[in-house]
Amino acid sequence: MQNETSQMILTFGPADPVGAIGIQADLATFSAMGCHGLSVVTALLIGDTARIEDIQVIDVEWVADQARVVLEDMPVAAFKVGAVASIENVSAIAEIVSDYPDLPLVLDPFISAMPDQGLDSEDMLIAIRELLIPQTTVLVLSTVELSRLAETWREPLADDDISTADTLLIDAARIAELGCEYMLVTGTPNETHEVSNTLFNETGVVQQFNWPRIGGSFYGAGSTLSAALTAMLANGLEVPEAVAEAQEFTIAAINHAQRLGMGKLVPDRYFWARDSDEDEDEHESESKDNDASPEAAS
Repeated sequence: MQNETSQMILTFGPADPVGAIGIQADLATFSAMGCHGLSVVTALLIGDTARIEDIQVIDVEWVADQARVVLEDMPVAAFKVGAVASIENVSAIAEIVSDYPDLPLVLDPFISAMPDQGLDSEDMLIAIRELLIPQTTVLVLSTVELSRLAETWREPLADDDISTADTLLIDAARIAELGCEYMLVTGTPNETHEVSNTLFNETGVVQQFNWPRIGGSFYGAGSTLSAALTAMLANGLEVPEAVAEAQEFTIAAINHAQRLGMGKLVPDRYFWARDSDEDEDEHESESKDNDASPEAAS
């Protein structure tokens, strides 16, 4: 008798030796969410917990073949697209996902720690804007990353021309016009010292989420968030609920972050399993103590 299969997600992204970002991080997060991850490698990274030192882009034919062979064999419930590494890869991935218009697609194309390899060139950003964003269910990016993307369509504004909040609304409206259903912007301004993330759609602000600020320097928080969001969508949640649940998971993973090397802390996507082990050990210890007590002996 065949067991019920987990929801399968295909992720496109770089291979990170540390497992903090890219496909390794995605696969760990998908697994923690009860999904099975399939992967297409778009680039190979050289780096550690402190920094990414170099990147080797994978040939576009290899990227396309990885995806096509897997998709011909297995049904997927969602796509995640991370760092695509080249304009040719943007085009190939866009063509592939266009064959599955009913599946949710989470796009998280920026890696802030990436070395300067021309990946943030205007041509690359325009390719992402024109080919991937129109097919996207949720675009995930920081305020800084949104500004870099918005430079491909807006004229520079004087500081006193428009407020930051209004700029976000204008940029969100532009993203919606391109065909993207939702945009989750992390690190949006607020009047508190908390971390604020804001979900937009074509109507404007859908919801703002405020979270306590966690001290420390982390490597892989953004990847964890977008991967958890993809898994929640694959499991059938609507976008606002999926965004909320993904943030809850990410905050918990950051709170349990581990120092794997001498650089930044890496979120622990399996914190729940370790918590369960600790609870079980504590329960067993209490049981032994009770068995050894005079009351139990009598």
